[in-house]
Amino acid sequence: MSIAPERTRTAFVKLERDLRKLALERQPESVHSFRTGSRRLQTLLENIFPNRDRNQRKLLKLLTRIRKRAGKVRDIDVQLAALRNLKAMQEPRRKTELMRDLIELRAQYDKKLRKALDKKMVRELNKRLKRAEKQLDLKNARDPLATAKEMLAQAPRAAGTPSDELLHQYRIITKRARYAAEFAAESQRAEQFIRQLRRMQDALGDWHDWLMLTQNAARHVEDGQHSTLLAMLRNVTGSKSRRARAMLPGSDSARPMPSSEGTAAGTPRQPAPPKRGAKASLALQATSAA
Repeated sequence: MSIAPERTRTAFVKLERDLRKLALERQPESVHSFRTGSRRLQTLLENIFPNRDRNQRKLLKLLTRIRKRAGKVRDIDVQLAALRNLKAMQEPRRKTELMRDLIELRAQYDKKLRKALDKKMVRELNKRLKRAEKQLDLKNARDPLATAKEMLAQAPRAAGTPSDELLHQYRIITKRARYAAEFAAESQRAEQFIRQLRRMQDALGDWHDWLMLTQNAARHVEDGQHSTLLAMLRNVTGSKSRRARAMLPGSDSARPMPSSEGTAAGTPRQPAPPKRGAKASLALQATSAA
């Protein structure tokens, strides 16, 4: 399926706008929009136009640096929103203290993001974005839908119950596959496939957000073994984890992915663990800037 020129142009125009907005203020909406837009453009240039020139490579390098800092801010924003909605009637003080710690942490990350986004950086990024869009030859684009399916098919298999590591890897793969598929020309087949990816992405993202909140709480809450708040967070994370596992291709609850011809595709191989457990937990945080 061919690439949609208007969607390609929108990716560049929107990212320029998000970049300018992020440089002025870093509210949760602007941080999230930039982070998503930069990841979408990365998928376009790395997976759909794999033959990158020097300007595109430099552009991606700069965007990655900013996105990682924005990702730290975004993670805290999501955790704060989840914590505000958590009814912790038995330990309101601990909940308040954890929220305060997270707000302070967000301020630290915001400062680093603001420092990285000075006027010089914004000008250079805008210049490189315009040049990259102008030099893009749509005739050399790979099929976005086929590319997305190929990305899913490359995920390694895992025997038995999917680990946290595998869930995290699927979260990243599903997100990037969805971004690739969204560059395809409009069709019922493409929309059906994107809906499936979005359902998986939502479940996996929800699990990951609560997992990160639980890990932060474990570091900040004293006497964690006897903390009702921490126990609640672990229970919620466990529930989100079960739902996310059920969404993976091959599970009893998952709907079959449509194939290139519109029929059910074969189950993608499941990925090898990226990070959880003692060492895994640290790795997960290091790669969470999705």
